[in-house]
Amino acid sequence: MSRSLRHGALAATAIAFSIVSLSACAAGNNAETLKVRPDNAATSVGTIKVQNANVITQAEPEAEGPAVVVATLFNDGTEDEVLESVTLPGTDVQVKLQPAKGTGPVEIPAGGRVVLGGKGNASAVIEGGREAAQDGNVQQVVFKLSRTGDVGLGANVVPATGYYKDFGPSAAPEAPAATPSATPEAGGSETPEAPAGETPESPAAGTPESPAAGTEQQGTPETATAGTTG
Repeated sequence: MSRSLRHGALAATAIAFSIVSLSACAAGNNAETLKVRPDNAATSVGTIKVQNANVITQAEPEAEGPAVVVATLFNDGTEDEVLESVTLPGTDVQVKLQPAKGTGPVEIPAGGRVVLGGKGNASAVIEGGREAAQDGNVQQVVFKLSRTGDVGLGANVVPATGYYKDFGPSAAPEAPAATPSATPEAGGSETPEAPAGETPESPAAGTPESPAAGTEQQGTPETATAGTTG
């Protein structure tokens, strides 16, 4: 085989390999194919790892209500840890921690994990969510652990839509509509109706009654008996 033919065969082989590689990458990197989750913040300090951290706001931009911090905290150490607080540096908002069941601290067992956000999990609720974070920004979040100390990272601020719908905060309850009270009509009070089945009372004592049929009235002269002489 001549040199030109060999070069042509090698070039064709290289082009075919490139096409196959690109096709494989196109299929393999597709999020729908691999069910890849969004790119969420993660970090680690010592034996503590924080993954999938986000700040999730209300689904609708105009909706009022809290926001939440969601994350998964892993404890690879041999000692239990307590999540003492979650703060958002640069803001004055408070983050309320609540364990998955009951009351008390949010604990991360040795060799275990704790999930913040989602049904049946612990929660970190941000009061005044709209004041604390804006959709599309990156908000610094600091997790304070009882043994490890502060673990901070930049979390994406996203609305509770799409993938984040089931992890977002609940909307603020609407105030009940005021019910107008009944106002009596002008011109006097209403006359109560007699209950069904009852008859009106008899006239009050002292009220003259009509004479009964056939009863003689006083002062009426008697009719003379037939055959009486004058």
